[in-house]
Amino acid sequence: MGGDSADPMPLPDRPIRVMIVDDHPIVREGLVAVLEDEADFAIVGTAGSAEEAMRAAPRLRPDVVVLDLELPGVDGVAAIPRLAEVCPSAGLVVLTAYAEDERVFGALQAGARGYLLKGTPAAEIARAIRVVHDGGTALDPRVATRVVADWRAPRRTGSVLTERERQVLRLVAEGRATKQIAQALSIVERTVKFHLASATHKLGAQTRAQAAALATRRGLL
Repeated sequence: MGGDSADPMPLPDRPIRVMIVDDHPIVREGLVAVLEDEADFAIVGTAGSAEEAMRAAPRLRPDVVVLDLELPGVDGVAAIPRLAEVCPSAGLVVLTAYAEDERVFGALQAGARGYLLKGTPAAEIARAIRVVHDGGTALDPRVATRVVADWRAPRRTGSVLTERERQVLRLVAEGRATKQIAQALSIVERTVKFHLASATHKLGAQTRAQAAALATRRGLL
């Protein structure tokens, strides 16, 4: 941070504690290298998996967790609410290569307050961390465009989901596979697929994951 400014921004009483979660060591090291130069940041730890992060977060007490969605074991979307549970004061910023609607909406529904795409300049990542730490939301412009478009879109026929379609989508949202859903509801897999296809069509979704995310966000589940 430049020291030549006549009116430098005051630093916070204590640095923002940042934890980085990514399974690629080079990415983790690169983020540490660029973010530790920020005078108001303290990089308190890194993790290569969601499980490692969940074990370390209560001890490290990060203010902001920056995490990828593609992680070994528990993936990033599933990890978000679990991290929020073990470290409720931390803001969560996704930094990923994936911009598919189901990933974006799934992460935001799960509790992420930031969603950035890899390749975002270091200054923008730092800005997003500060915004989320202050209680705001930070979205990559491409992601923000999708969120606004979805918010403005007519709600079609999503409100007429049948009870069985809602049951199936609830289980999809929990990460259940078709076979597991069939077993849980005591129906055959073909019937599960029928209800999924019907619900996906009604919601105007492209995939089952997107249908579950849309139904959750619209309060249909």
